[in-house]
Amino acid sequence: MTEPAQSPRREPDPAVVDAGDGDGKGIYWVLKNVVLGPPVKRIFRPNVVGAENVPETGPAIIASNHLSYSDWVFMPLVLRRRVTFVAKSDYFTGAGIKGRFQRGFFKGTGQVPIDRSGGSASEGAMRAGMKVLERGELFGIYPEGTRSHDGRLYKGRTGVARLALEAKVPVIPCGVIGTDVVAPPGKIVASFASPTVKFGEPLDFSRYEGMESDRLILRAVTDEIMYKIMELSGQEYLDMYATKAKALEGRAVTGAPEKVRKSDT
Repeated sequence: MTEPAQSPRREPDPAVVDAGDGDGKGIYWVLKNVVLGPPVKRIFRPNVVGAENVPETGPAIIASNHLSYSDWVFMPLVLRRRVTFVAKSDYFTGAGIKGRFQRGFFKGTGQVPIDRSGGSASEGAMRAGMKVLERGELFGIYPEGTRSHDGRLYKGRTGVARLALEAKVPVIPCGVIGTDVVAPPGKIVASFASPTVKFGEPLDFSRYEGMESDRLILRAVTDEIMYKIMELSGQEYLDMYATKAKALEGRAVTGAPEKVRKSDT
């Protein structure tokens, strides 16, 4: 009698080192409610508007503008629920005491490690986001893909739309204001000004169910999300990817010829 063939062992996804699986919730609670949260709230006194728009339970995407590295501190801090983001896998692979501390800190603050070194980075972020949403949690995303270098709001990448349609979850637009004053590029803290975090009403895109492969639909959904973020943040909107805008600004300074990446068109 022959033995049944065994299915091949599935190798770990190289783009998603670990989707969190809820790890670090205890650390998250301690950091937010004991170690980090209370002093940050006392010092900066962040303001929150529309927190009632974030559901108490169930999966949802929080799509926010991105002005400062401190956005991922202040936005989750004003909510009761944990918000999970993606972060470079380098933060989770360090050795020694420093490596363990760094790994614990990023897991505890709701970060999911992802390998961004290859072309599969965006796919890895999608899969990581899906795992978080499948657990019924909140997944935070910055549709611009990078921090704004000049305070303006830039064109959103369509990954947020694809994730929303595939996961069949609402998108909660979020506008952060003043975090670039608190912690501008290159500085840990430059001012003790009070930032504001605004949450808009959840956006329901169920009318586009089954259309997650349609590029025009993905662009329309993304643009609707970015418009709501613009209303909340009050930023000037520029219909250009932030990466392209940064590159053009750099070339204007250096005088180098323009080279436009395919992803920026």
